[in-house]
Amino acid sequence: MSAIRVLVVEDEPLLAEAHAAYAGRVEGFEVAAVAHTAQRAMATLRSTPVDLVLLDLNLPDMNGLELTRALRASGIGTDVLVVTSARDLAVVRSAVSLGVTHYLLKPFTFATFREKLLGYARYRQQMLGVEQVAAQHEIDRAFAALRGTSPDSLPKGLDQGTLDLILGVLRAETGPAGLSAAEVAARMGASRVTARRYLEHLAETGQVARSPRYGGPGRPEVEYRRV
Repeated sequence: MSAIRVLVVEDEPLLAEAHAAYAGRVEGFEVAAVAHTAQRAMATLRSTPVDLVLLDLNLPDMNGLELTRALRASGIGTDVLVVTSARDLAVVRSAVSLGVTHYLLKPFTFATFREKLLGYARYRQQMLGVEQVAAQHEIDRAFAALRGTSPDSLPKGLDQGTLDLILGVLRAETGPAGLSAAEVAARMGASRVTARRYLEHLAETGQVARSPRYGGPGRPEVEYRRV
Protein backbone atom coordinates (compact mmCIF):
# COMPACT_ATOMS: atom_id res chain seq x y z
CA MET A 1 0.00 0.00 0.00
CA SER A 2 1.28 3.47 -0.84
CA ALA A 3 2.05 5.95 1.94
CA ILE A 4 -0.74 8.12 3.31
CA ARG A 5 -0.06 11.68 2.16
CA VAL A 6 -0.50 14.38 4.80
CA LEU A 7 -1.05 18.13 4.52
CA VAL A 8 -0.04 20.02 7.67
CA VAL A 9 -2.06 23.23 8.13
CA GLU A 10 -0.64 25.31 10.99
CA ASP A 11 0.07 29.05 11.13
CA GLU A 12 2.88 28.83 13.69
CA PRO A 13 6.04 27.90 11.73
CA LEU A 14 7.70 26.01 14.60
CA LEU A 15 4.56 24.00 15.33
CA ALA A 16 4.06 23.31 11.63
CA GLU A 17 7.62 22.02 11.42
CA ALA A 18 7.13 19.87 14.53
CA HIS A 19 3.86 18.37 13.28
CA ALA A 20 5.41 17.63 9.90
CA ALA A 21 8.36 15.96 11.61
CA TYR A 22 6.00 13.88 13.75
CA ALA A 23 3.99 12.79 10.71
CA GLY A 24 7.16 11.84 8.88
CA ARG A 25 8.18 9.59 11.77
CA VAL A 26 4.97 7.51 11.70
CA GLU A 27 5.29 4.43 9.53
CA GLY A 28 3.10 4.52 6.44
CA PHE A 29 2.79 8.31 6.34
CA GLU A 30 4.56 11.02 4.35
CA VAL A 31 4.17 14.80 4.36
CA ALA A 32 2.86 16.09 1.03
CA ALA A 33 2.96 19.79 1.95
CA VAL A 34 2.75 22.38 4.73
CA ALA A 35 0.39 25.38 4.64
CA HIS A 36 0.31 28.32 7.05
CA THR A 37 -3.04 29.78 5.90
CA ALA A 38 -6.44 28.48 4.91
CA GLN A 39 -6.06 29.99 1.45
CA ARG A 40 -2.83 28.14 0.87
CA ALA A 41 -4.33 24.92 2.23
CA MET A 42 -7.26 25.18 -0.18
CA ALA A 43 -4.92 25.80 -3.12
CA THR A 44 -2.76 22.84 -2.14
CA LEU A 45 -5.74 20.50 -1.87
CA ARG A 46 -6.88 21.52 -5.32
CA SER A 47 -3.48 20.80 -6.90
CA THR A 48 -1.82 18.09 -4.80
CA PRO A 49 -2.99 14.56 -3.91
CA VAL A 50 -3.61 14.53 -0.15
CA ASP A 51 -5.21 11.80 1.98
CA LEU A 52 -5.30 13.48 5.40
CA VAL A 53 -5.22 17.10 6.60
CA LEU A 54 -3.73 17.89 10.01
CA LEU A 55 -5.70 21.06 10.63
CA ASP A 56 -5.17 23.83 13.17
CA LEU A 57 -8.36 25.80 13.87
CA ASN A 58 -6.85 29.22 14.57
CA LEU A 59 -5.63 30.26 11.15
CA PRO A 60 -4.96 33.93 10.32
CA ASP A 61 -7.38 34.18 7.39
CA MET A 62 -10.13 31.69 8.29
CA ASN A 63 -11.20 29.43 11.15
CA GLY A 64 -10.26 25.83 10.51
CA LEU A 65 -13.86 24.65 10.74
CA GLU A 66 -14.86 27.25 8.16
CA LEU A 67 -12.12 25.90 5.94
CA THR A 68 -13.46 22.36 6.42
CA ARG A 69 -16.95 23.57 5.53
CA ALA A 70 -15.57 25.26 2.40
CA LEU A 71 -13.76 22.08 1.42
CA ARG A 72 -16.92 20.02 1.69
CA ALA A 73 -18.89 22.62 -0.27
CA SER A 74 -16.24 22.42 -3.00
CA GLY A 75 -16.58 18.66 -3.17
CA ILE A 76 -13.21 17.98 -1.51
CA GLY A 77 -13.79 15.05 0.82
CA THR A 78 -10.23 14.69 2.11
CA ASP A 79 -10.18 13.38 5.69
CA VAL A 80 -9.42 15.95 8.39
CA LEU A 81 -7.73 15.49 11.75
CA VAL A 82 -8.13 18.63 13.86
CA VAL A 83 -5.05 19.58 15.90
CA THR A 84 -5.97 22.38 18.29
CA SER A 85 -6.01 23.70 21.84
CA ALA A 86 -9.74 24.54 21.58
CA ARG A 87 -11.62 22.67 24.31
CA ASP A 88 -15.07 24.18 23.76
CA LEU A 89 -17.60 21.36 23.34
CA ALA A 90 -19.54 23.45 20.83
CA VAL A 91 -16.43 23.47 18.65
CA VAL A 92 -16.06 19.71 19.07
CA ARG A 93 -19.70 19.18 18.05
CA SER A 94 -19.21 21.38 14.99
CA ALA A 95 -16.13 19.40 14.02
CA VAL A 96 -18.04 16.12 14.32
CA SER A 97 -20.92 17.47 12.24
CA LEU A 98 -18.46 18.33 9.46
CA GLY A 99 -17.10 14.80 9.40
CA VAL A 100 -13.78 15.47 11.09
CA THR A 101 -12.00 12.15 11.58
CA HIS A 102 -10.16 12.93 14.83
CA TYR A 103 -9.81 15.78 17.33
CA LEU A 104 -6.35 16.01 18.90
CA LEU A 105 -5.75 18.49 21.73
CA LYS A 106 -2.52 20.45 22.06
CA PRO A 107 -0.15 19.87 23.68
CA PHE A 108 0.33 16.18 22.97
CA THR A 109 3.11 13.61 22.98
CA PHE A 110 4.46 11.85 19.92
CA ALA A 111 2.99 8.59 21.29
CA THR A 112 -0.52 10.10 21.32
CA PHE A 113 -0.03 11.60 17.86
CA ARG A 114 1.24 8.29 16.50
CA GLU A 115 -1.71 6.41 18.02
CA LYS A 116 -4.18 8.71 16.25
CA LEU A 117 -2.46 8.35 12.89
CA LEU A 118 -2.13 4.58 13.12
CA GLY A 119 -5.81 4.33 14.10
CA TYR A 120 -6.64 6.36 11.01
CA ALA A 121 -4.41 4.08 8.89
CA ARG A 122 -6.26 0.98 10.13
CA TYR A 123 -9.60 2.63 9.42
CA ARG A 124 -8.48 3.66 5.94
CA GLN A 125 -7.22 0.18 5.14
CA GLN A 126 -10.53 -1.37 6.13
CA MET A 127 -12.51 1.15 4.07
CA LEU A 128 -10.26 1.18 1.02
CA GLY A 129 -12.10 -0.08 -2.04
CA VAL A 130 -15.22 -0.96 -0.06
CA GLU A 131 -18.45 0.32 -1.56
CA GLN A 132 -20.87 -1.59 0.65
CA VAL A 133 -20.61 -3.44 3.96
CA ALA A 134 -22.25 -6.81 4.54
CA ALA A 135 -23.04 -6.52 8.23
CA GLN A 136 -23.09 -4.22 11.26
CA HIS A 137 -19.91 -5.73 12.70
CA GLU A 138 -17.91 -4.49 9.70
CA ILE A 139 -18.99 -0.92 10.44
CA ASP A 140 -18.27 -1.40 14.15
CA ARG A 141 -14.83 -2.77 13.33
CA ALA A 142 -13.98 0.23 11.13
CA PHE A 143 -15.01 2.73 13.79
CA ALA A 144 -13.17 0.77 16.46
CA ALA A 145 -10.01 0.96 14.35
CA LEU A 146 -10.49 4.70 13.97
CA ARG A 147 -10.90 5.20 17.70
CA GLY A 148 -7.98 2.96 18.57
CA THR A 149 -7.37 1.55 22.01
CA SER A 150 -5.64 3.48 24.76
CA PRO A 151 -4.79 2.34 28.31
CA ASP A 152 -7.49 4.61 29.73
CA SER A 153 -10.16 2.92 27.62
CA LEU A 154 -9.34 -0.65 28.66
CA PRO A 155 -11.84 -2.48 30.88
CA LYS A 156 -10.89 -2.92 34.51
CA GLY A 157 -8.38 -5.73 34.98
CA LEU A 158 -6.82 -5.48 31.53
CA ASP A 159 -3.46 -3.85 30.92
CA GLN A 160 -1.95 -2.47 27.73
CA GLY A 161 1.27 -4.49 28.00
CA THR A 162 -0.53 -7.82 27.94
CA LEU A 163 -2.82 -6.58 25.18
CA ASP A 164 0.17 -5.62 23.04
CA LEU A 165 1.77 -9.01 23.72
CA ILE A 166 -1.33 -10.85 22.50
CA LEU A 167 -1.52 -8.65 19.41
CA GLY A 168 2.13 -9.50 18.76
CA VAL A 169 1.38 -13.21 18.99
CA LEU A 170 -1.47 -12.86 16.49
CA ARG A 171 0.63 -10.66 14.23
CA ALA A 172 3.37 -13.30 14.10
CA GLU A 173 0.88 -15.91 12.87
CA THR A 174 1.25 -15.70 9.08
CA GLY A 175 -1.02 -18.59 8.09
CA PRO A 176 -4.62 -18.13 6.89
CA ALA A 177 -6.10 -19.66 10.04
CA GLY A 178 -6.29 -17.90 13.36
CA LEU A 179 -5.27 -19.06 16.83
CA SER A 180 -7.41 -20.37 19.65
CA ALA A 181 -7.27 -18.89 23.14
CA ALA A 182 -5.35 -21.97 24.30
CA GLU A 183 -2.79 -21.58 21.51
CA VAL A 184 -2.31 -17.88 22.27
CA ALA A 185 -1.98 -18.65 25.97
CA ALA A 186 0.71 -21.28 25.29
CA ARG A 187 2.75 -18.90 23.12
CA MET A 188 2.69 -16.05 25.62
CA GLY A 189 2.96 -18.13 28.79
CA ALA A 190 -0.41 -17.19 30.29
CA SER A 191 -3.57 -19.03 31.27
CA ARG A 192 -6.24 -19.81 28.70
CA VAL A 193 -8.78 -17.81 30.71
CA THR A 194 -6.55 -14.71 30.65
CA ALA A 195 -5.85 -15.02 26.93
CA ARG A 196 -9.52 -15.51 26.13
CA ARG A 197 -10.52 -12.40 28.11
CA TYR A 198 -8.11 -10.22 26.16
CA LEU A 199 -9.03 -11.84 22.85
CA GLU A 200 -12.72 -11.24 23.46
CA HIS A 201 -12.01 -7.57 24.22
CA LEU A 202 -10.01 -7.28 21.00
CA ALA A 203 -12.85 -8.92 19.08
CA GLU A 204 -15.46 -6.62 20.62
CA THR A 205 -13.43 -3.54 19.68
CA GLY A 206 -12.90 -4.75 16.12
CA GLN A 207 -9.15 -5.35 16.33
CA VAL A 208 -9.37 -9.09 15.76
CA ALA A 209 -11.92 -11.31 14.04
CA ARG A 210 -13.26 -14.47 15.61
CA SER A 211 -14.68 -17.50 13.83
CA PRO A 212 -15.56 -21.11 14.70
CA ARG A 213 -12.99 -23.82 14.08
CA TYR A 214 -14.54 -27.15 13.12
CA GLY A 215 -12.99 -30.59 12.85
CA GLY A 216 -12.89 -31.96 16.38
CA PRO A 217 -15.53 -33.70 18.49
CA GLY A 218 -18.02 -31.62 20.46
CA ARG A 219 -18.59 -27.89 20.13
CA PRO A 220 -16.43 -26.00 17.60
CA GLU A 221 -13.51 -24.06 19.04
CA VAL A 222 -13.24 -20.29 18.54
CA GLU A 223 -10.18 -18.94 16.77
CA TYR A 224 -8.96 -15.35 16.50
CA ARG A 225 -6.96 -13.56 13.81
CA ARG A 226 -5.82 -10.01 13.09
CA VAL A 227 -8.03 -7.97 10.75
